[in-house]
Amino acid sequence: MKKLLVVCFVALLLAACTQKDKETQVDKTKENNDMNEQLLGKWAGDIEIPNGMLSIVVDLQQEGGTLSVPAQGLKNYPINSVKYNGDQVKAAIHLNGSAIEIVGTLKGQQIEATFNQNGGKYTLLLKPYEEQPVSYETITVPVTNGDLTVALQKSTKEPSPVALIIAGSGPTDKDGNSAIAGKNNSLKMLAEELANKGVATVRYDKRGVGDNQALLTKEEDVSIDQFVDDAVQVIQTLLADKAYSSVHIIGHSEGSLIGMLAAQKANVDSFISIAGAGRPIDEILVEQLAGQLTPALTEETTNILRALKKGQLVENVSPELQALFRPSVQPYMISWLKYHPASVLQKLTSRVLIIQGTTDIQVKATDAEALKTRRKDAKFLYIEGMNHVLKTAPADREGNLATYANPTLPLHQDLLPAIHKFIVNE
Repeated sequence: MKKLLVVCFVALLLAACTQKDKETQVDKTKENNDMNEQLLGKWAGDIEIPNGMLSIVVDLQQEGGTLSVPAQGLKNYPINSVKYNGDQVKAAIHLNGSAIEIVGTLKGQQIEATFNQNGGKYTLLLKPYEEQPVSYETITVPVTNGDLTVALQKSTKEPSPVALIIAGSGPTDKDGNSAIAGKNNSLKMLAEELANKGVATVRYDKRGVGDNQALLTKEEDVSIDQFVDDAVQVIQTLLADKAYSSVHIIGHSEGSLIGMLAAQKANVDSFISIAGAGRPIDEILVEQLAGQLTPALTEETTNILRALKKGQLVENVSPELQALFRPSVQPYMISWLKYHPASVLQKLTSRVLIIQGTTDIQVKATDAEALKTRRKDAKFLYIEGMNHVLKTAPADREGNLATYANPTLPLHQDLLPAIHKFIVNE
């Protein structure tokens, strides 16, 4: 009888332990599922790349999700596979032959992760995505090969002046942000603040960028002249709209050249150049690259630019110079090199305002002076302490570049009053 009782006790003990193990396993599974639930949803962060910060948005779902890179025009690209393990996540994306992997761990209210692409490993901190309020209306303008998506910032009154804001070179979007330089929101701030003072504004992502990425299928097809034609189509649309009492152009950096070329073809009231080049781009590139290249690469750069200026494509380009002179970008460079900005400005019949910041490390006072020399009747303004992204910044390179990826910094206090006063012709 005692033996039977012992056997029964052991059996009960084993059953209890088994039940406890099951409960523990259920608890762990529940904890795992809870962690997984916390990982699901939209996250936003900046990848620390060598040239600056690149903003991305990751939407993690149970069976996949999407990746968006706004500055590169990538929107809701499918995640191929996603795996969750407690507080950890691993997502794989195959993008145009490029293998991307995001590996992260949930820490509090953020995901500490790495962004791995083709052997490169970059730090990535993801935080819950916050939808940015859109303060503009979207309109479309018919252009070659499709419709251009344009952001219209309405003013506080009608009819009102309206200004077309044209962004700078490369992957710079309508807000003044770039996949290379980072997010600073300079042109977004300018558009919104002008609208608040009674001047409507329009701005847009160029072909191949952001909202208008689909308008450019091959990089070698784009040219300065195509960008000018797009700007002219937008201007013609504005001129035909009775909501506007006058039409103006604000060109920033490379947008200055595009704007002045567009002003030659359209009857605008005024043209404003901010940090615009006054010399051909080959002279500026050589100056900007001075000290950054070896003597051999400097000589190669000079020879490449000399050939492109003659309209000749260059087949052999060193790996170190591919970013600037890859074959697909050479046609664009050829279209750019044929223009001398100061000579173009001289031909404009509209009123002109030239603005240059004293701490601009990309475009020098030499360029502003070159523009002024050709248009002696132009209004001319140096803004003390303003840099290339229109923010107050020190002259030292490190401190200056830090403002390129800081959207919380306001515009330089002297910029908006000067532009507003000129547009309303006070």
